[in-house]
Amino acid sequence: MFDRARHHGMYQKYYGFREQPFSITPDPRFLYLSPTHMDALQHLRYGVEQKKGFIVLTGEVGCGKTTVCRRLLGELDPARYDTALILNPRLSETQLLRAILTELGEKKPGKTRVEMTDKLNALLLDRVGRGKDVVLIIDESQNLSFDTIEHLRLLSNLETDTQKLLQIILIGQPELAQMLKQERLRQLRQRVQVFYELKPLSLDEVSTYIHHRVSLAGNGGRPSFTPRACKSIYKASKGIPRIINQLCDKALLSAYVRNADSVTWWDARRARKETQL
Repeated sequence: MFDRARHHGMYQKYYGFREQPFSITPDPRFLYLSPTHMDALQHLRYGVEQKKGFIVLTGEVGCGKTTVCRRLLGELDPARYDTALILNPRLSETQLLRAILTELGEKKPGKTRVEMTDKLNALLLDRVGRGKDVVLIIDESQNLSFDTIEHLRLLSNLETDTQKLLQIILIGQPELAQMLKQERLRQLRQRVQVFYELKPLSLDEVSTYIHHRVSLAGNGGRPSFTPRACKSIYKASKGIPRIINQLCDKALLSAYVRNADSVTWWDARRARKETQL
């Protein structure tokens, strides 16, 4: 085992990276748009542009849901869209209302649920009157309680004669899809007009993903990952980007310790053992 923190900056300098190529934070600049990510982004974009009301995006932990979501936020024209992003959905109905209002810039959201609902309705009408659409995105939506989900359904009822006042994107793990199949949530399920499941990357996509990130970090062509290294990382990660990042980071450290210009199957194996995969 080598000291990861001590070697990090050194391997970055050794290989000439401007930044860490396999950081696990969701950075939209490093987003590799695999066919499934591209498809997911197009579904979200279509749902928002066509004012489809409820949109659901599901996928395994580490598949890139949050990164796709941030990419969408970066694409939405702020002159036309106001967005509210909720990252912690373990909230009561009242807490959720307060969080939405705060995200939309309301300084005095009110104290009671009735007050806040009225304030949100007025705020949404004001935005629509100014030609703006409001998009609410809730990450980790599988953690929402039944009561909070039901409250979201009621919020989605807010409308003028011609359009809905609020579009809601629910992003979550596969359990979210299971939740929505419950009989008691059938009214909400019937309103979901766009539903997309983000799939893991294929072997070819994993190889492309690795080379994409190494190139973006500014390596000048080194180090390369051998085909056997990519295949080993694909097998261990099952195509999940977050795990690919962890393995590639450790494999790069292994190659650096050897003063090598290519990351081999041996380095990938060492990374797998360290990550216990």
